[in-house]
This record gives sequence, structure tokens and C-alpha cells, in this order.
Amino acid sequence: MIYRRCGKSGIELPVVSLGLWHNFGDVDKYSVARGMLLKAFDNGICHFDLANNYGPSPGSAEKTFGRVLNEDLASHRDELFISSKAGHEMWSGVYGGNSSRKNLIASCNASLKRTGLEYFDVFYSHRYDGVTPIEETMQALIDIVRSGKALYAGISKYPPKEQALAYEILKEAKVPCLVSQYRYSMFDRGAAAENFPLAVRAGSGITVFSPLAQGLLTDKYLNGIPSDSRAAKSTGFLKPDQVTEEKVAKARMLNEIAAGRGQTLSQMALSWILKDDWVTSVIIGASSEEQLAANLAVIESPAFSEEELSRIDEILAKSF
Repeated sequence: MIYRRCGKSGIELPVVSLGLWHNFGDVDKYSVARGMLLKAFDNGICHFDLANNYGPSPGSAEKTFGRVLNEDLASHRDELFISSKAGHEMWSGVYGGNSSRKNLIASCNASLKRTGLEYFDVFYSHRYDGVTPIEETMQALIDIVRSGKALYAGISKYPPKEQALAYEILKEAKVPCLVSQYRYSMFDRGAAAENFPLAVRAGSGITVFSPLAQGLLTDKYLNGIPSDSRAAKSTGFLKPDQVTEEKVAKARMLNEIAAGRGQTLSQMALSWILKDDWVTSVIIGASSEEQLAANLAVIESPAFSEEELSRIDEILAKSF
């Protein structure tokens, strides 16, 4: 495994981290989830990314992780860097999910109970909800850290204006933002324009999620929507109407470049993200140990040539 410094801190994260958004809840076999977690750890992945609502059902991914931690990894706790978050809906109704102090502190307590942990290595505000004052949300994170329930604070998906204010408040309290998390992939490059530069200037590390665009940057959808894919599942985040002809056409062309590099499309998509040093870690999902192993091969990927990068940019800019 390769590790990168997380912003201006003493923390290093593996360039590949494992996210437990899907496939670790109560809809899949525990033995499969356990196998993936142990294989990840055995291959140098020490960063596991959770949130209170991960599952499905909400909370079940934290319970699964807590069980594996208790049964297999408890003696390795100090080698693990475990994150969780709060801010998205856990249940319908009042206090079910926002960026308020009540939601973040209550959610952190509940997440610690589900995982069986005494503290998280980093706890995130999962989103800016558009209503709660940033000062209230950041003070909740500050108090979570000062109470010992998390070692570091993080933010996820904050718009640039609110992102900058969050950094300022946390810095003033001497609880700087360790890490900022954003969606980023070949098909979704928006965060690189403003969010990433703001994070770098503030000394925050950057982790990215959905690096394979929910599977669109794999060979899975090159010839339609398979019955066992995310787009075919009612619990999947990717919807059939998002598998557009334009994206499939681009994926096919990108797949040809990947083949010429001796990579799968997914491996090249991860390599493309990690070519930039400002990305501390890319958070991958997995549905099997085999898929996990294939994505881990990215740490041995060849460097991109200028011709390859130019061709990739041309493909991504195309309109059909």
C-alpha cells in the first residue's frame, strides 16, 4: 500500500480506502462483508469510511463493521483509522437528519454504540443542509472532538462559501479540519474547480467518493444494464435513466485507452484520480473480495503519458 500525508497533519492515509456505503448492511451476507473487510486490512487499507445512515438499512453498516471489529480486528484498533458522519436522513420525521447540533452529537453517540468504538478517528458533518448556521454545526464538531468522541473533524460536500467559513471557524477553535470529502470522478470533475483548491489552502486533506461514478466507469454497463447491477436494484443509488447513451459511449472509448495501458476501465479511472497529489485517498466500494483485489491493483498502475491524458480529456469533453 502507498500512503499519503493528509493535509497539514501527522496523519497518513492509504491511497485506497474502503467505503461501507453499500454491500455492508443487512441486505447482504455477513460472511461476504467480513471477508472484504479483512482482505482490505491485510492489504494495507487501514481507513474505513462509514456514516450513520449507511446500509441499507440505515445504521446496519456500522453494526456490521462493529461485529467484525469485535470478532477479528479489536487487537488492531490502533492501526485503524475509522471515520463516520452524520447529517443525512436516518428516519423520516423530526430530527431524522440535518446539520444541527442535536443531530450531530446524538448521531455520533449512536454511531459509537453501533460500532462498539470508544472514539472515531474522524467525525464528519456529512453535508451542509442549507438551513443550520455553519457556526452551530462547526461548534458541534468542535465539542465532539474536545469531548474525546473523535480525534479529528471533517466536512463533506460543503459548497465553496460554506466550506471556507467552516475552515475558518474550526481553525479559530484550534480544531482544524483534517479532511474534506467530495464526489469526484472522470464523469464528475466539479469539485476540482473550487473545493479542492480551498481545501489545499486550508491545509485539509481530500478524500473522494464515487470514483467509478456508481459503476459507470467499469465494464459493467458497456453493453446494457445487467440484472445484478446497482442500476437494476431497488436499493441502488444509480438509476437506469442515469446510464445514458452518452456516458456509455464515453466509457467504451475510455475502456480502449485502459486496455492499451494493461488496465481495466475501473483501474484506469482510479489511477486518473490519484495522479493528482492533492487527493489524499480515493474511497472505493466493493461487492466481493475479487472486486476489491482488482481495484487494489491501482497502486501498481503505470504513469499516464501526455498523449493518454490529452485523449482522455477529449473524450470527456465530447457531446453526442
